[in-house]
Amino acid sequence: MEFLRTSNLYSLTKSTYINLRWIAYIGQLIAILTVQFILKYKFDYFVCISIIIFSVLTNLYLKFRIKENQLNNLKSTVFLIFDIFQLGLLLFFTGGITNPFVFLIIIPAVFSSQYLHYYSSIIISLFIIIVLVFITFISYELPHPGELHFHAPDYYIYSIPLSIVIGLIFLVYFGFRFGEESRIRKKAYDKIQELMAKENELLSLGGQAAAAAHSLGTPLSTILLTANEIHKELGDNHKISKDLDLLVSQSKRCREILKKLSLNPNMEDKFIDFNLTLSDYVSEIVRSYREISSKKFYINNENFNNSISIKKSVEIIYGLRNFIGNANKYCNQKIEIYLSSNKKFSKIIIKDDGPGFPKDLIYKEKLGEPYIRTVDQKNIKKFGLGLGTFIGKTLLEKNFASIKFKNPNEGGAEVSIEWNNEDLKKIN
Repeated sequence: MEFLRTSNLYSLTKSTYINLRWIAYIGQLIAILTVQFILKYKFDYFVCISIIIFSVLTNLYLKFRIKENQLNNLKSTVFLIFDIFQLGLLLFFTGGITNPFVFLIIIPAVFSSQYLHYYSSIIISLFIIIVLVFITFISYELPHPGELHFHAPDYYIYSIPLSIVIGLIFLVYFGFRFGEESRIRKKAYDKIQELMAKENELLSLGGQAAAAAHSLGTPLSTILLTANEIHKELGDNHKISKDLDLLVSQSKRCREILKKLSLNPNMEDKFIDFNLTLSDYVSEIVRSYREISSKKFYINNENFNNSISIKKSVEIIYGLRNFIGNANKYCNQKIEIYLSSNKKFSKIIIKDDGPGFPKDLIYKEKLGEPYIRTVDQKNIKKFGLGLGTFIGKTLLEKNFASIKFKNPNEGGAEVSIEWNNEDLKKIN
């Protein structure tokens, strides 16, 4: 069953759930004691208190006997159904559908719609409807003063559960929609963190290489010195002479490689620390694509005179690479990149001659959201899930950029990336 297979994919945080239950039980107990001892309305309060005490025991069991910090989908569903049953019993003994607190019975379903699988929300909602129907027709009277008997016409009594069910469907639907969007966005942000960690790891290789060159320099010199001494003493031995020559030559080769890797402490690392203009960023990224792609890249920076240099940013590199890479992937033959600037703004426009963005996503302004699909079944295989666009847009917007997408009249796709020059100076 899909319900069981996805049980570990959706979960509730145990501590939060336990605290919510404590609040509910304290509220129930206060309401019952107030009605019995302050308002002095007669009802079977001892049974109601017994139900609450039993529920408290289940909460203690949940706290001390279940070790997981996250309750999986199946366990969460079972406990939420118990909560509905517990509240249904209390309502049964305190007026049923006429109890003014009856609306609280939908809370577990709203809770599940945001955190659990939609199957769980359907099961919980159906159980709530069954409980509502039951307490509509069968229940004890609402606690009341002896001289007053509360009575409402049937059409009013039946309208209460109907309104609650309508509210239940409405809230569960929107809860599930918002919860699903939150999960999708979290998954996409986790992907960004993973990619950024890999990029930073690659950038740190320069420093690691310098450390390796420094650490290996002394033992390698010792190996070379020892090999030369052995070669002097045993050089006439033809059996090992070739091996010694190879050992000496390879040691020298390693020393030369380490010299190249070594960074002069007084020199700037031009790969990591060199400040770049936007034109430099674009040129560097396009250069890397020209080495692996047969597509034609054209860069027009005649109208770009922005000399603002910013420290090399993994986020900007990855964001621009995503859009340039998408243009390279979907274009037919060429990619055009236009750079322009004035006193206030700097802009990069990336255009290609491919099929363009899906029209339904453009019109609905969905581009830039993760895990989206076009409804165009004919061309659905041509497009991805929008994760790359989401990552690129998110990373560039984090660095003060404004992103716009459109399909030009002449065809293809166009991405416009614009910065306020004052914001560019803030990037570090």
